[in-house]
Amino acid sequence: MNKIDRQTLLAHLSLLGAACCWGLMAPLGKDAMQHGITGFTLVACRLLGGAALFWIASLFAPKERVERKDRYRFILAAVFGLLCNQCCFTLGLSLTSPVNAGIVTTTMPIFAMILAALILGEPITGKKGLGVFLGCTGALLLVLGSSRASGTAPEGNIWGDLLCMGGQVSYALYLALFSKLARRYSVFTVNKWMFLWASIMALPLTVGELSATPWSSLSLKTGLEVGYVVFFGTFVSYLLMINGQRSLRPTVVSMYNYVQPIVAVVVSVILGLASFGWLHLAAIVLVFLGVWLVTISRAKAEEKRAA
Repeated sequence: MNKIDRQTLLAHLSLLGAACCWGLMAPLGKDAMQHGITGFTLVACRLLGGAALFWIASLFAPKERVERKDRYRFILAAVFGLLCNQCCFTLGLSLTSPVNAGIVTTTMPIFAMILAALILGEPITGKKGLGVFLGCTGALLLVLGSSRASGTAPEGNIWGDLLCMGGQVSYALYLALFSKLARRYSVFTVNKWMFLWASIMALPLTVGELSATPWSSLSLKTGLEVGYVVFFGTFVSYLLMINGQRSLRPTVVSMYNYVQPIVAVVVSVILGLASFGWLHLAAIVLVFLGVWLVTISRAKAEEKRAA
């Protein structure tokens, strides 16, 4: 395996790992918000905790000098990639159901494909369009099939659904506009500055609820759920995601959004909360077939141009 193939494989594995972390975050975060944690408090924990962890980790990584023009780009990247994305999705999740939130997240690769075409000139090929469609179909089969099996109706709040969708648009914009930052600097440099700026901008909105949270009266279960969201759902997942973003195109990165409901189903089966059926198998095949089609679509186009 040559260096490029190894780098690409590691990028895909990184995105798969990030999707696994995020796949468990929605139900755990929703449960925490039903037992004493507000949406703003959870956002503050993610941003402040992520900033602290990345700055500590950066002390053990090689030092990098950030160019002056990129300092301002990190501020905008923090707005779209963290602040708007996390605030919209977390607050939306507090208003709507996890099922609806899962359905809405399937729109992100569609937005990413369109914005990458408009901003980066990334071609929308037939394979890419088909891949996004197949992945979206598979994810919807999983979310809706799981909700029917558990007897949970996919009902929620329209404002919560719109906030979740706003978070998807924001993140798609981040992927299209700031993918070069991930290639220019290390994962620690990118994340520590993005989380720092996002924490500073979010503090006026979150400091009141953060200080009013009855931390001493929270259950151990809720504390562990918040800890998971901060460490695995934020620190580990963004570390892996930025590493994948360094080598792969925005549309490919966004396709791993469809892996998140697969993680929820697999964990439910392992815990004995659900049974694995043909519907789940078909959905998983569709998702990974979609990821594969999107991954190879540009490569074929580049081969034709090089010929």
